[in-house]
Amino acid sequence: MVTLDVRPQLLDALSTLRERVAAARFPLPLAGAPRARANRDELLAQLDDYLVPRLRAPEAPLLAVVGGSTGAGKSTLVNSLVGRQVSEAGVLRPTTRTPVLVCHPEDHHWFAGMRVLPDLTRVWVPLPEGDEGAGDGGRLLRVETADTLPRGLALLDAPDIDSLVADNRVLAAELVCAADVWVTVTTAARYADAVPWHLLRTAKEHDATLVTVLDRVPHQVVTEVSRQYEALLTKAGLGDVPRFTVPELPESAGGGGLLPSTAVAPLLAWLADRVQDAAARDAAIARTAHGVLVSLNSRMPELAGAVAAQHAAALRLTAAVDEAYESEHARVRERLQTGAVLAGDALKRWRAYPLDCGPGELLDAVSAGLETLLVCAVTAADERVDEAWRREPAAGLPSLAPRRDDGAEHRVGMAVRRWRRVLEEYVEDEVRALDRIDKSAPPDPDVLTALLATALLGGRRARSAGETLAERVGAHGALRLRDRGGQLLTDYLDNVLGAERERRLAPLDALGVHPEPQAELIAALSVLQKER
Repeated sequence: MVTLDVRPQLLDALSTLRERVAAARFPLPLAGAPRARANRDELLAQLDDYLVPRLRAPEAPLLAVVGGSTGAGKSTLVNSLVGRQVSEAGVLRPTTRTPVLVCHPEDHHWFAGMRVLPDLTRVWVPLPEGDEGAGDGGRLLRVETADTLPRGLALLDAPDIDSLVADNRVLAAELVCAADVWVTVTTAARYADAVPWHLLRTAKEHDATLVTVLDRVPHQVVTEVSRQYEALLTKAGLGDVPRFTVPELPESAGGGGLLPSTAVAPLLAWLADRVQDAAARDAAIARTAHGVLVSLNSRMPELAGAVAAQHAAALRLTAAVDEAYESEHARVRERLQTGAVLAGDALKRWRAYPLDCGPGELLDAVSAGLETLLVCAVTAADERVDEAWRREPAAGLPSLAPRRDDGAEHRVGMAVRRWRRVLEEYVEDEVRALDRIDKSAPPDPDVLTALLATALLGGRRARSAGETLAERVGAHGALRLRDRGGQLLTDYLDNVLGAERERRLAPLDALGVHPEPQAELIAALSVLQKER
């Protein structure tokens, strides 16, 4: 028989594993992302709401969660097991909004705190009509006591697993994950539906302690329906699951009526036996806990695989951006070498200089040409990224969608103006050095800056600009200016295109898709397996 392992080392390993699971993120809209998010949330619910608290307090009462589909009669069943109305039952759907936990008065302290279901705020009295959503975002747990229940047993009436209200469905799944015993309720009319079988298959996958209730069975077909239901269970490998049948009675129709005690006596006796027989209790708890632990062997690698898929997709998106910007960076360098900036208005100004164009006008024109070249490069790079990302499903996130960036022109313009100011400072340094050597009239810094910018940006078309610069400051001075100015131009090209690349990647980087979580998940599972 499986026994419950409560060693501190195992708890430490589980705590580490829990942290790694909580850190896993699946923001990119890949095909497996919704399943991965659901698996992560279910794992966290089972670790937080059941496995860790159960291992820390193995003596705590056994918690039986009553779950099922809409209209299955869960609340009526719970009320009848308790012997009074503790959970609202009725014909309106969804009826159960706030889950209700019922326990013996002497067990109240086990559930008044946050030992289990720590994300649910406790309330102690039925809420007024319409106030079910009050408190912590509507995530409440009403705790009731009843001395008709045996000590050591708690019943939890969960919302409908197929509720029309999405929050109810999520909460119902979380509550089922907190169970020592899963009590799945279905009806004679709906026992073959998908919802109850989803619960049953999940319980089987986790090897949970499970009991099933076939509710509202008309007397005239009870034998036939029970036989068919048993056949379905056997076919699904659940033939050994305890089954209980509750006949259709006037009280089943809703309105809060209680079923006769005889209708629920077998189920109550089975639950009481799980509590009062120490061996049966330990077996029920250990089986469910062991089932969750064993399920981690397959669920954790699946989660790690989904993390790896996210990272691989993020790498592809990043590579598309890198390739686009590297290509445009190379194209800008090539165009500068061929003198592409010295075209249009800039070429016209250069040809008119110095007779019909002053140095300031020339510098303005070549600076504007550089700005245009860089803006076009950024635009072209973004268009290439958009085209590549359209082929990637992972780029379907709204935050990654293509959008017009009206600020790129402004940012590039600011960078070009800063480059121009530093270039002017270089020229002023050279003029001051010349002044210390030659006391004759120093050359005009504005003229030198215009010539230097033209020589740097004009390529072969501006060879004469370099020659004129050398005439004004000497060959060594011209070489120094061109070396410093050329390095400055390279640095600014790198900075401008690098900054625009980072801006394009910023929404992707903000998603925090990294490779570490995959290795950390596998490592945490490995440590847990060793401790087990």
